[in-house]
Amino acid sequence: MKRIEAEKLTRAAFAPFGDVIETEGAESFLINAGKCRRFHDLATVETAGENARILINIFRGTPYALPLKLSMVERHPLGSQAFMPLSPAPFLVIVCPDEDGRPGAPRAFITHPGQGVNYARGTWHGVLTPIDAPQDFVVVDRGGDGNNLEEFHFSDPYEITVPSFT
Repeated sequence: MKRIEAEKLTRAAFAPFGDVIETEGAESFLINAGKCRRFHDLATVETAGENARILINIFRGTPYALPLKLSMVERHPLGSQAFMPLSPAPFLVIVCPDEDGRPGAPRAFITHPGQGVNYARGTWHGVLTPIDAPQDFVVVDRGGDGNNLEEFHFSDPYEITVPSFT
């Protein structure tokens, strides 16, 4: 089994796969008579296809055993998909570059408190993977007609390890 070690999630490292959603370093300004700071335009929401619309959901994820055996990834060809945790707990983010319609070698990231991700349309990614305890997420993705899910099963799974910095 091939081993991948998760790295810290940064905007630069994740840029080929989508957006890191976080307030640190984001454009912001005051609204509501100066009583609220708006962190502006944190991710690009993408939708395509017939009757496309934006969905706002809450997902409750259950942790997987670590190290994680990664045997499947998925992608959404008709829209982006954003995950923002409702607690400060870290979660595991797995992505793969596209190589002629198939996922390439995975990369794994660990979030820090206050970070979420937005997978760009068509990005191969692992499933929602909380660490240590169940966790709720606000998820923004695409609804509408058409098949917006492709899955790929690796013939030789990967083992994802989480370093001690989590």
